[in-house]
Amino acid sequence: MPHPSTDRIEQSIVIQAPRGRVWRALTDASQFGAWFGVEVDDAFAPGAQVRGRVINKGYEGVLLAFTVERMEPETLFSWRWHPYAVEPGIDYSAEPTTLVEFTLEDAPGGTRLTVVESGFERIPLARQAKAYAMNDEGWAIQVRAIHGYLR
Repeated sequence: MPHPSTDRIEQSIVIQAPRGRVWRALTDASQFGAWFGVEVDDAFAPGAQVRGRVINKGYEGVLLAFTVERMEPETLFSWRWHPYAVEPGIDYSAEPTTLVEFTLEDAPGGTRLTVVESGFERIPLARQAKAYAMNDEGWAIQVRAIHGYLR
């Protein structure tokens, strides 16, 4: 069993933009794709199975797949996915998923965006540490990416 601190990744940033603008960047598939680095095929809605292809350097063509859990306008957007599921030819579908939550709240000068990914303790031990480390680094990059997109 991993130490509890390796079950959860959290990144937070204040973006100088209104909540509605940050919300659209998170939940409009084309805007999401622009900053996240993915070509998304599907609209976002609770229960939707979203698929796309990563276009970020080094991961070109990797399939992105997640299931939207909740969408509470301008407050919470969440999904479940298989973390760091990037190896070609491997079927991750039998593995547990992690939960990714984006929360928005008012902050001086704009909107505080907090991204939390949790549930790494359920990932198979052989992949757990790598999935955690890569997603920890990845969320730091993605928080900077959405910040840059909304400037």
